[in-house]
Amino acid sequence: MTLAASEACCHRLAGVLFPWDVTRALELALLKTFCVPAISGLLAHTGEFEQRPRKRYDDTGLMVAELLRHGLDSGAGAAVIARMNRIHGHYAIDNEDFLYVLSSFVAEPIRWLERYGWRPLTAEEREHLFRFWRAVGERMGITAIPASLAELLALNARVEREVFRYAETNHRIAEATLAMLLDDWPAPLRPLLRRSLHSLLAGDGAGCLGWPAAPGLLQGLVLVALRTRSRFAGSWLQLRRALVGEPTPCFYSQRPTPSYGHSFRLDQLGPPPLLAHLNRPE
Repeated sequence: MTLAASEACCHRLAGVLFPWDVTRALELALLKTFCVPAISGLLAHTGEFEQRPRKRYDDTGLMVAELLRHGLDSGAGAAVIARMNRIHGHYAIDNEDFLYVLSSFVAEPIRWLERYGWRPLTAEEREHLFRFWRAVGERMGITAIPASLAELLALNARVEREVFRYAETNHRIAEATLAMLLDDWPAPLRPLLRRSLHSLLAGDGAGCLGWPAAPGLLQGLVLVALRTRSRFAGSWLQLRRALVGEPTPCFYSQRPTPSYGHSFRLDQLGPPPLLAHLNRPE
């Protein structure tokens, strides 16, 4: 199982088979990282998620999409990795926090598609997803990355069991992010959508962000709604394949974003106070 094969598999998962689901799963992964006080504390210190949540979200989405679209060792992929490393190099980030975030980029798509997707990932797809993100972590200089998917999922579960706890910064960063996610929706729908998003956080996740647990009835309705959407999406994909063939992959970085419009440059990505330094030649 080569890295090229894993890149090709993840490219198809995110660009063709499950583009909406993978985006939602990674948004959920983002919210769950705020349940780690060390992570939310650093984000609160930088001010980026509270002052510019849309830009911070778009920057992350664009860089992840470019890695999935082009591959890690392509010119575009290597440039993204270098940019990420320069940004992260300005902050004191613990290796354990890097590991948890990395694990969430594997665990959440697996869980989301198992629970809400039109089909779960196959064992081979799960392994490709793990190998892709392990390779990303290696290029970021993250150490002690688990050697197997099972070990990475165990690390993810351990952190969520032992490290998740409420902190005021968790709530602040999560609220700023949730407000940004709801901003595109009509105001009358936002209260219901807010509670619906709360229902996606299993276990003590909502409480760790200072959010009330969603009622069981609402959780059930959200589950039915997402599974219904997925059935339609899966049926439409199969019909489209039969009529016109495989759809052209489409990634977040190929669509207009609120922060950058129809196109972006890599030198625009990153915290505005750091851009002059980030864009200096090495």
